[in-house]
Amino acid sequence: MSMNLNDFKVAPGKKISLKDYDSGWVPKWAESLEEKTAKEKASGILAENIQKLVDLQELFWANQTYAMLIILQGMDAAGKDSVIKHVMSGVNPEGCQVTSFKTPSEEELNHDFLWRNEKALPERGIIGIFNRSYYEDVLIVKVRPKVLASNKLPPADTGKNFWSERYEDINMFERHLVRNGTITLKFFLNLSWKEQKKRFLKRLEDSDKYWKVSLMDFSERSKWVDYMAAYEEMLNMTSTDWAPWYVIPADKKWVTHEVISEVILSQIASLNLKYPVLSEEQRAAFEKAKKELEKE
Repeated sequence: MSMNLNDFKVAPGKKISLKDYDSGWVPKWAESLEEKTAKEKASGILAENIQKLVDLQELFWANQTYAMLIILQGMDAAGKDSVIKHVMSGVNPEGCQVTSFKTPSEEELNHDFLWRNEKALPERGIIGIFNRSYYEDVLIVKVRPKVLASNKLPPADTGKNFWSERYEDINMFERHLVRNGTITLKFFLNLSWKEQKKRFLKRLEDSDKYWKVSLMDFSERSKWVDYMAAYEEMLNMTSTDWAPWYVIPADKKWVTHEVISEVILSQIASLNLKYPVLSEEQRAAFEKAKKELEKE
């Protein structure tokens, strides 16, 4: 694999523009291949990565030192559900948890914006996936001011420094997580306007897929430019040394899956984890138990 994962990372402190990221990017090995052939080869690469992830996830779970939080953000139809379904398909369900965040409930609105996310954080040894997250509170809440008005905040809290302070809250929250052993991986699925239209139309052509679409999706599409501006600022303000953002090409799902699987694998592998070593006392106890079983 010759892919440079740093090409997708938003360098902390360096302002980026989403216009500089190609949502239809493909790896060099696929540039000269027809789409069907590239997808077939990518399927094989993903299968290999999934098997590696299965092995590493077992080690991650057994080690019980770190947790991993994977955050997926992107416009409707960007492929968040598809990433969860395909990239994590082989992982032991006991070592993985998925939380999807919808419109906040009354109870959730009665707490700070991080509260419902904190409750869903993975414990040590677990890979937790947030399908959307607290980042919605600097995205939809920013694009649609009426949503902010429903958040029950004191008037003084919504002044001119509101957004910079909210970004600061997020950065400090993630620093706390990382300092306490929660590896935080953040993926923005960079879908193009054209590809979103294509996916929406595909869903609308199949009545069995209507459940995947809501009228709100089309309303959000009408504010595409505002959302892209909000995402760009989010990436620039919250990509940190401890929890960087990755801008993932999302027009081709097979590319999305390959890149994200590579990032996850590289992060777990970099920990150089080992299986727990038994003490002499523990080893003796297991040997004794083995002999007792053999006598039965």
